[in-house]
Amino acid sequence: MMNDTPRTFAILGHPLGHTMSPPIHRRLFELSGHPQSQYLIRDIAPQDLEREMPSLMALDGFNVTIPHKIPIMRYLDGLDDAAGRYQSVNVVEKRDGRFFGHNTDVDGFLRTMQAVGASLNGQVCLIGAGGVGRMFAIESVRQGAKLTIAVHPQNLEQTYALREEILSQVDGACVSITTCQEVRGEFDVMINATPAGMYPHTHAMPIPREALSGTKLLFDCIYNPTETLLMKTARQMGIPVVGGMAMLVWQAVSAHEIWDNAHYASQQIEQLIQEMVQKVGADFPLPDAPAGGRV
Repeated sequence: MMNDTPRTFAILGHPLGHTMSPPIHRRLFELSGHPQSQYLIRDIAPQDLEREMPSLMALDGFNVTIPHKIPIMRYLDGLDDAAGRYQSVNVVEKRDGRFFGHNTDVDGFLRTMQAVGASLNGQVCLIGAGGVGRMFAIESVRQGAKLTIAVHPQNLEQTYALREEILSQVDGACVSITTCQEVRGEFDVMINATPAGMYPHTHAMPIPREALSGTKLLFDCIYNPTETLLMKTARQMGIPVVGGMAMLVWQAVSAHEIWDNAHYASQQIEQLIQEMVQKVGADFPLPDAPAGGRV
């Protein structure tokens, strides 16, 4: 039975620009029987967050992205395990007038790997370890990965600090560090957590082509473009690839499970991922592609 009770949710961030969250969440509300729920964009600068908190707390729930994932925590009544572990919130739940922070980026990552049948309990290579890369690193090791982290030389010091953090958290952790230019090996999964190749700088790759040799699966967390140069190169080498849209949709699915205890068939989510991939392709044509989509 359809639930027509009007409710309002939003994405909080700055700057938000062409965020994909509204079309994803609106579609998920439709699929779960809540077509009247609204999903808004709340572009709030960091210095204005405290002033805008009353209006945010009037919402039925909201998503959080850069630069508010950490500052939002001071206004919340509690955190789930993942949000506490990473000190980062991307979903806020309103429950009995109180507000709780969740980190569903973790869910999005793990469920994306599960959906494509990839196991993190093997040799995993992570390209880049800042931002979401830190979560990829820690969660991969928690899943049993023997992890190689490849970064630019200027980021080696902070990556060694991350390794010490992982070793202190996970018994028996195996973490090695190299540079993006020197990384080589046989990897069950390679993960790109850098912005190299992101729209509009689509001709960049974070590692040399030869570094892909021996990789069984590539996951690039970039979703715009839907096929980065790194992904295209991997495909040409016969390596299966997964783009960032899958993770973006799966973390949104987890948000709806929190807000509404919603349930979705895996086929519905796969179709939604493809719908959003097509939307990005139409809205953001590559610079060297014929004009025709919106910019």
